[in-house]
Amino acid sequence: MSVQFSGWEVVDDGASFPGVKLGSSQKPQNRGVYTMYHGTSVANARLIIANGFKQSSGGTLGRGVYVSRDKSKASSYPLNSNPSDRVVLELRVRVGRVKRIDKDNHPMQFTWSSHGYDTAWVPPNCGMKAVPSGREEDCVFDPKRVKVVGIAKAPNTTIEKELQQLIGKRSRRKDGGGGGGGAHVCSLCKRKTQQGAQHDKQQCWKCGKNICILMSKHFCSAKP
Repeated sequence: MSVQFSGWEVVDDGASFPGVKLGSSQKPQNRGVYTMYHGTSVANARLIIANGFKQSSGGTLGRGVYVSRDKSKASSYPLNSNPSDRVVLELRVRVGRVKRIDKDNHPMQFTWSSHGYDTAWVPPNCGMKAVPSGREEDCVFDPKRVKVVGIAKAPNTTIEKELQQLIGKRSRRKDGGGGGGGAHVCSLCKRKTQQGAQHDKQQCWKCGKNICILMSKHFCSAKP
């Protein structure tokens, strides 16, 4: 039996989003933008949302902000803490130039940033004893490359709602308080656009539905 298809689906190679996301075992592409996660305490989550990330003083990959595309990895942090005090932040990360670190005592394990790399990436199940979980780990040198966009996990709905409100307040401040010239959202593709620079829209050649040329996915509903 043949199957007819009209429409498209964009596969995200790391250069844009949304779309079909690359798995944690697939190498982050240079200059890509990824959804990643960071596990922290409730108190630290409030500080991060309000003030942004700060570099850690050290760690498996040296200084930087530690994140992962693997939500389960982030869910185990802070280590040895009570689950009732764990929050997983959802992030948008601009990885820049990526260096793969896949073995213990790698010559650039702690010096990758001084060689012009923006992010160090430990692939899952690479055998590094320094990452006993076997799950992906990333370290972003510049905290400005990491933005909190949501709450992936919280101890309860009250804390989740509070943190989401803090994210909303910070976003409104950055957009100028919602005044003229701020960001708007396209009603079709749901991406941000600027006032006076709306996205181009057209009709699907098959079903006639209005679509935006920047939509990542459109499945035509017309019957053959």
